[in-house]
Amino acid sequence: MEWILEESWRERLKGELDKRYYRELVDKVQEEYKNEICYPPEDKIFNALNLCPFDKVKVVIVGQDPYFNPGQAMGLSFSVPEGTQLPPSLQTLYRALNISLDASDNPSGNLTNWVGQGVLLLNTTLTVRKDKPNSHRKYKWWRFTDAVIKALDADREHIVFMLWGRIAQRKERLVHVDNDRHMVLKAIHPSPLAVCRKGEWDGKEHFTCCNKYLNEHGIALIDWTVVSEQVDE
Repeated sequence: MEWILEESWRERLKGELDKRYYRELVDKVQEEYKNEICYPPEDKIFNALNLCPFDKVKVVIVGQDPYFNPGQAMGLSFSVPEGTQLPPSLQTLYRALNISLDASDNPSGNLTNWVGQGVLLLNTTLTVRKDKPNSHRKYKWWRFTDAVIKALDADREHIVFMLWGRIAQRKERLVHVDNDRHMVLKAIHPSPLAVCRKGEWDGKEHFTCCNKYLNEHGIALIDWTVVSEQVDE
């Protein structure tokens, strides 16, 4: 099937889409989808870009690769579909935001509300094989997501980049923060294993730091607590 990419992103990335590595990536990933169970659904591979046009981006949250268990990945880093049990990494984020995890409250893990406010939920690798984390890194998705970051860095100003985890932090080299052009915030990945080694998640202040920066530049703040209302994609 053809991968549909939102018009503003297609315009910004048109040079990338013609490169040999990208054509090879598409061929190899499509072959994987034919022969293996892969995530997210193929029509949601570009969900992060399609739901957040280039000129709407205010914040970029960079994760690793999609959830590799059934029914979780939806093409948005850290987000899961409505009604899906919260993965441990998302529970870490909610604790940092003081969002109740009481089962009776049944908080939604669908972060489309964030996307609607200008948060690009981007993984460094956009696809994965079932039960095999990092299985599609070999297809050079990192080159494509590098191009996404480079485009934002070059043609936009005052974007907050949140880089969570060692792999995500490799994108830091692509962002120019001189003269306060952008802001970069780094933390360990919010998975329980990483957090346990540190004692607590060191990204818990990112949300307030982000809004402070946006406010200083006259940009509408992100309401990070709006996560429990169902939003149609």
